[in-house]
Amino acid sequence: MDKSGFEEILARDGRLVYSSRGDSMLPLIREGRDLLVIEPVHGRLRRLDVPLYRRAGGRWVLHRVLRVQAEDYVLCGDNRWRCETGVTDRQIAGVLTAVIRGGREIPMTDWRCRLYAHLWCDLFPLRALLVRGIGWIKRTRRKHG
Repeated sequence: MDKSGFEEILARDGRLVYSSRGDSMLPLIREGRDLLVIEPVHGRLRRLDVPLYRRAGGRWVLHRVLRVQAEDYVLCGDNRWRCETGVTDRQIAGVLTAVIRGGREIPMTDWRCRLYAHLWCDLFPLRALLVRGIGWIKRTRRKHG
């Protein structure tokens, strides 16, 4: 879906429900199994929000805010270890407000989602090491397997 499609649906319906592709937000979002509820952003994002934004190359991405800066944000997928800097409010179409899993809508304000986000992001150096290590093991197995 292109930018105008996302923005059009958000403006018309006040929310966008769709399934994502990719694994950058594992374990929170599982490709092909979860539905995502995106709503328009009202004001600046906060740390741990999960915006839907468009990269300079045109690709849509859903990653978590690790740091709010004066003019932009530092973002990273939950299953990634490299941060992305320089994402501005102009690039953001909406923010994840819930995940629909097994027919049940789980709001991002749920205490379990908030606890997960805090643990996952507050322990970022440990998580980055873990994600990098798992990636190295998988690559090594493919080469020798």
